[in-house]
Amino acid sequence: MSTPKPATPTIVQQQQALKQSLPFSDTRDFEDANRGLVAAIEAPVLADDGTVLWDNSTYDFVTGEAPDTVNPSLWRQSTLAATDGLFEVVPGIYQVRGMDLSNTSFVEGDEGVVVIDTLLSAETGAAALALYRKHRGDRPVKAVIYTHSHADHFGGVKGFVSQEEVDAGAVKIFAPEGFIEHAVSENVYAGTAMNRRAGYMYGAALARGPQGGVGAGLGQTLSIGLVSLIAPTDLVTTTGHEEVVDGVRMVFQMAPGTEAPSEMLIYLPDFRALCAAEDATHNLHNLLTLRGAVVRDPKAWSNYLTETIDLWGADVEVVFASHHWPTWGRERVVEFLSLQRDLYGYLHDQTLRLLNKGLTGPEIAEEMVLPPALENAWSTRGYYGSVSHNVKAIYQRYLGWFDGNPAHLWEHVPVERAKRYAKLAGGVDALVANAREAFDAGDYRWAAEVANHAVFAEPDHADAREVLADTYEQLGYGSENGTWRDFYLSGATELRDGQFGTPTETTAPDVIGQLTPAMLFDAIAITVNGPKAWDEKLSIDVALTDVDERYRLRLANGVLTYSAAPQKGDADVTLTTTKRALPALATGALTAEGLAQAGIELSGDASVLGRLAAVLDPGDKNFAIVTP
Repeated sequence: MSTPKPATPTIVQQQQALKQSLPFSDTRDFEDANRGLVAAIEAPVLADDGTVLWDNSTYDFVTGEAPDTVNPSLWRQSTLAATDGLFEVVPGIYQVRGMDLSNTSFVEGDEGVVVIDTLLSAETGAAALALYRKHRGDRPVKAVIYTHSHADHFGGVKGFVSQEEVDAGAVKIFAPEGFIEHAVSENVYAGTAMNRRAGYMYGAALARGPQGGVGAGLGQTLSIGLVSLIAPTDLVTTTGHEEVVDGVRMVFQMAPGTEAPSEMLIYLPDFRALCAAEDATHNLHNLLTLRGAVVRDPKAWSNYLTETIDLWGADVEVVFASHHWPTWGRERVVEFLSLQRDLYGYLHDQTLRLLNKGLTGPEIAEEMVLPPALENAWSTRGYYGSVSHNVKAIYQRYLGWFDGNPAHLWEHVPVERAKRYAKLAGGVDALVANAREAFDAGDYRWAAEVANHAVFAEPDHADAREVLADTYEQLGYGSENGTWRDFYLSGATELRDGQFGTPTETTAPDVIGQLTPAMLFDAIAITVNGPKAWDEKLSIDVALTDVDERYRLRLANGVLTYSAAPQKGDADVTLTTTKRALPALATGALTAEGLAQAGIELSGDASVLGRLAAVLDPGDKNFAIVTP
């Protein structure tokens, strides 16, 4: 493994300047992050084979003054986010923080407990439940609430309850409308690419330390255990909907299209407590996460937080969320929610104002300055989302990728563009020399652009890789945004040491098992190699005996389509199975042996399945990012 390099004088000067510009004397967040501590986390979470799935103690170095290699504002945030343990929010509400990227919360009822969000992995979920029960008693789980459709809020569910308990009616699972469709589609359709990029975003392969991973801003990083999923038993569809479980009163607020396509907030009137899900955390959140996702709606986000304040601002005494630490006191809660509301509204409105003057996304990002009240509030800093990439996301949401300049309409692909830049510069060596000159001058943004062309023109050029890695490293050291730091340092790591692949995956069997037939067929269609299948024609009937449904799949012209309408004539082959067994097709059950193991009956021309399998082209979990 390569040895990290120190911060350059340019970065050291930048860090010192930032220390003078922000209110580091304000320590209220540290008081809040430690308030109500019942017990700290005592040990790492291990797999049966001894593999470490989560160890928050690897961040114990994040304390005291920030080193030169970490942005001091990000260091402050990471110090807070690394604070772990079981905490009392108010009597009857407890949180486990620092056991995964996200938090899990426990609301005590008459006999048992309601769990709000379940962490990412079943193993970390089980560890969090064990920590809670050690100090609060062996209360049974009466209900689980998924606040939204991201995996770090449902993936640990089987650490809390079993499918059998849910099937028996002993445990209810609540989720917002559209939860399954969004939870599954996000982790399957583009799951390979998202998971690979998430490895960069969360610094999953980075060594923990002042020159490596210090945290992702929203939390430290992702656990690497089993991602599980149990389908909701109850869907919440309207704001104001109220449920009582084990004596716990819950009033829901729908917030679709905000931090997740399917999301809701929860007010607990008997505790005067608001669970803000992930719509109000102690940072600027992503409008377009760097791992990739659908662009979120900042205007709706802002409006929903106004509604939150209108609904409960007069009564609420504490707000807690699925990340970070709570805020106590009605006035402080309303101030916190108002700042978050204004943050997303300001970015939206000012981006639209400037794009209507003809500025492009990158130009708006350079020009955007937050008002002092937002700029100087710790809870609005860009630790996870950033003003820069969020503004570009808003531009994309309204106007798309094209900025209107015809020169950008049909550009060469990066490799071809790089070769031409190398020729223009007088060769790759000249590009490298120019990049090194920019690096030495502290112009890292230009050094990255020039060195990137050099690497894409000649990927094995050692000096090109070295200067680009050095540049990414310094950009990472200077980044206030945790995910920017992780991306830069992950890029440097792969340039120096080779690709690390996909450390954490969310495309788990439980997730695939929730695919509806239509979603399953769509997932298979995405893997069809179109050109390879141009001349292939076949048809498959799928009969589901337990739900009395029948589908006709057709492969023609390189595209797999399906229909649930009655069809004329017989298909080339018919598969007869149940809805629950059908997702086995997504895990490779396209051979006679695989079908038999999955309990799928076959009649007709069995060779058709082999022909379909021959044109399927699954994603690459190790695709290149910082090289061609």
